[in-house]
Amino acid sequence: MKKVSFIIPPTVELLDLAGPVQVFTEAKVYGFEIEIEFYRYQDNPVSTAGLGFEKIKHYREAKLKEGDFVFVPGMDNEYVNSFPFKAERDFFKWLKECSDKKITCCSICTGAFALGHAGLLKDTECTTHWRRVKALQIQFPQAKVVADILFVKSNNIYTSAGISAGIDLALAILEDLKGPFFTHKVARGLVVYHRRSGSHKQQSVYLDYRNHINPQVHEVQDYLIDNLSKENSIESLASLVGMSPRNLSRVFKEKTGCTVLEYLTQLRKEYANTMLNNPEYTIGYIASKCGFKTARQLQRILKK
Repeated sequence: MKKVSFIIPPTVELLDLAGPVQVFTEAKVYGFEIEIEFYRYQDNPVSTAGLGFEKIKHYREAKLKEGDFVFVPGMDNEYVNSFPFKAERDFFKWLKECSDKKITCCSICTGAFALGHAGLLKDTECTTHWRRVKALQIQFPQAKVVADILFVKSNNIYTSAGISAGIDLALAILEDLKGPFFTHKVARGLVVYHRRSGSHKQQSVYLDYRNHINPQVHEVQDYLIDNLSKENSIESLASLVGMSPRNLSRVFKEKTGCTVLEYLTQLRKEYANTMLNNPEYTIGYIASKCGFKTARQLQRILKK
């Protein structure tokens, strides 16, 4: 069973820690078998909000193996610039040992500075909170610091921008481990939408077309995913979200870059391709489950 370990540093930013933790916690609710662990490198760490942590094991007690994950959340800027932080040589050495063992090392926000001190950012694309991008590049000149991006994966090193971007990073990792549809379910359970990094190459209709914040369009997208076999006329969808059919068509195209029908067709094709992997399903049965009127209609669309 894989492990996801979170290092809680002094002056940790709560959302940097809680966001990714909740992603993996929600994934467990949906049946993903993974262990979530917490460790420290200083006694009695306290968050920037003043919330303290007790009874947390020291990182030296962690028993991690190849394929596991270590997360370093962000910290207060003053602490990151302090001598005590930079003097944590044993901890930084341990991070390097983790990476050498092919344990994936991840940072949120200013946690990237810990990876930098561990020597993990040399000749490596990375990012951090936009306020700290310049400082990261100055402090680690051999790092390839990227600005204006949610997160960056370089070999077994993940770095992300600040605060909520840690959720996006955790969802991206979950997508690699469990696939896009599972990740979509987890994201919906958290009432968030999976914003992929601009460098993300994998395509999935369940996760694409989501880089907008229009709640009505999101609601229509969610409804279509769950109701592929229904007729799903533009009139019924518009009524669902309290919009006129004309306005929904306009706003949907504006926010997603495709029409409602184009999006629905892509959803149906994706689900059909998944069902085709089961030899017990006939083409007629698959067509009906995906909302196509005939098997021939499905076959014609799959050929395009």
